[in-house]
Amino acid sequence: MNYYELLFTTIPTEDYQQDLLINALGEIGFDTFEEVELGFKAYIPVDNFNEEVLQEAIAPYKDLFTFSYDVTLVPQKNWNEVWESNFEPMQIRDQIFVRATFHEARPEFPYEIIIDPKMAFGTGHHETTTMVMDLMLNADLKDKNVLDMGCGTGILAILASKLGAKSVTAIDYDPVCYDSTIENSALNHIDNITPLCGSKEVIPNDQYHTILANINRNILLDQIQRYSEVLLPDGEIYFSGFYETPDLEIITDEARKYGLKYISHLKMKDWVAAKFVK
Repeated sequence: MNYYELLFTTIPTEDYQQDLLINALGEIGFDTFEEVELGFKAYIPVDNFNEEVLQEAIAPYKDLFTFSYDVTLVPQKNWNEVWESNFEPMQIRDQIFVRATFHEARPEFPYEIIIDPKMAFGTGHHETTTMVMDLMLNADLKDKNVLDMGCGTGILAILASKLGAKSVTAIDYDPVCYDSTIENSALNHIDNITPLCGSKEVIPNDQYHTILANINRNILLDQIQRYSEVLLPDGEIYFSGFYETPDLEIITDEARKYGLKYISHLKMKDWVAAKFVK
């Protein structure tokens, strides 16, 4: 699959302004972002790119701060080289170490996760993924059935398995993410993850103790009702992929309609990961 790389040069007056633009791009199909010195790079599959849709999405931010962009075609064979060259290991607290196959192992960490850095979003480097992983360290996942929505590389599903989950269903609409989840599960010697390609329509009619949903505000709002239908009473759900203001209040109000109660949240660079209980 070929991708378009859009190099955004930005001059924001506040840190959150660039993040707002990134969030808007994520809602129209851009699935990977990379921060650079004077802005960021955004990637979208060639078949999903529409200049008119792009202009409509970024229009509200043109009066907010100054930015420009250049478009470059990135063939798949070059994409992986670019991604690998920018993939660095990361750690969460002193508990989780995320690395690629070409990085040195760190066995002193209780939970080491190996991610093959392909095009799928979700290597743990984005604040939303990092915060969900942090919250998962405090969750009781032992012998639980877990649903991971918008699984990307499968990193949250893999962590859930390593934290003792009985079974994990990992769903993403992108075939690249589906394949990546299968490959990364094998890299981590995980055999209890069931990957599915699709969206809320492919969620099995099972009952889950825990749901992980790191996507974006609009998709979460569309899918919350379905999450509630398959979440057991007293089950926990972890939402991320949105901002504290105004998104958290909007998510909380919608979740309340379906019996989901807000408990707490983490915040990094205005991004939020929030815990709810049914």
